[in-house]
Amino acid sequence: MAQRRRCAWIDASAGASGDMLLGALLDAGAPLEAVAAAIGALGVEPIEIRPRPVRRHGLRATKADVLVQDAAASRTLWDVLGLVAGANLAPAVAAFATDVFRVLATAEAAVHGEDLEQVHLHEVGALDSLADVVGCAAALDALGLLEPRVRIVVGSVALGSGSVETAHGPLPVPVPAALAIFAGRGAPVAAGGDGELCTPTGAALLATLADEWGALPPMRIDAAGVGAGSADPPGRANVLRVVLGTALAPAGVPWRQDDLLELEATVDDLDPRLWPAVLDALVAAGAVDAWLTPVVMRKGRPGHVVTALVAAEVVDAATRALFAQSTTLGVRLRPVARRALPRDEVVVSVDGCDVRVKRGLLDGRPVTVQAEYADAAAAAERLGVPVRTVLERAAALARGRDD
Repeated sequence: MAQRRRCAWIDASAGASGDMLLGALLDAGAPLEAVAAAIGALGVEPIEIRPRPVRRHGLRATKADVLVQDAAASRTLWDVLGLVAGANLAPAVAAFATDVFRVLATAEAAVHGEDLEQVHLHEVGALDSLADVVGCAAALDALGLLEPRVRIVVGSVALGSGSVETAHGPLPVPVPAALAIFAGRGAPVAAGGDGELCTPTGAALLATLADEWGALPPMRIDAAGVGAGSADPPGRANVLRVVLGTALAPAGVPWRQDDLLELEATVDDLDPRLWPAVLDALVAAGAVDAWLTPVVMRKGRPGHVVTALVAAEVVDAATRALFAQSTTLGVRLRPVARRALPRDEVVVSVDGCDVRVKRGLLDGRPVTVQAEYADAAAAAERLGVPVRTVLERAAALARGRDD
């Protein structure tokens, strides 16, 4: 069974809000039970998520109704982050929700001229925001979309036009917080229609999710979900779509090009026995690869250059891991472009023993084949043959597979 790189595309050409994204994720197959359990773990006033089928301008969609009571308290960012931290959520769910709330609160602080400590999330609806953000985080996690190697592309975002009533009175549309969130991120935006089409919560979710901005990437489609907004205006379908699939190389190009960063530090005072743990920590933080190069430093001192290849969204996590696990006081960053073959993982049977094999594909054919050594060693011990024999047989079997 092959395991190829997953990807997703979010169509926000009619706008975006937390409940629209949540509806699309539920429509794409995220289990309501996982969403409800994550929201319930927050320990706040009762919140119910009630999905229902609707039609928007003739299209079927799922409307995720968020039913809440009046909030008993006005919560600051730190209150909200405390709720998330204390809810015993899956690590990926808690991390994503935390990032979204920070993006949202930072934008609100900027547009209202307040310190981050003073921002109260009543400005976007405390309970609604908690339900939308934590619910979307749980749904994304259930669909496997928070895994580090999943690629998420977001299309052009409709922001709207005119004005909208808020807790601060009427505000112009696009609302200032949405503009602040998208500024500097390379997000393509357009008016797209009348009224507020993209809420600050929707903007924060998309900005935190997006690895790239653009059109539907080449993929094999596995599932698609359609989430509905509250209104059904004439002339357009008020929906947000999520398309899930398996990434493909663009037509005529047998490889993928990624814009990555090289994170690097030179160290001469670390116990050499600790280097494997440093490399493991970098990979665990989301690095595509990490390696060590011995060097000779000033006055003939031996040292090492540790290098990690990282995507922009994990550079802070990888930097933190390097500072925590090594003795370096500084890191260097430089942009790099990487061309990578499409790859998959197949499982072959060597005399009844399963062995995983990674394959690099050029024009759809395997050109690089490497069996997992741990699997091969376990099979060799069980079969009473040399490990090399298992490696060679597994590679030969994998070359002939067409999954």
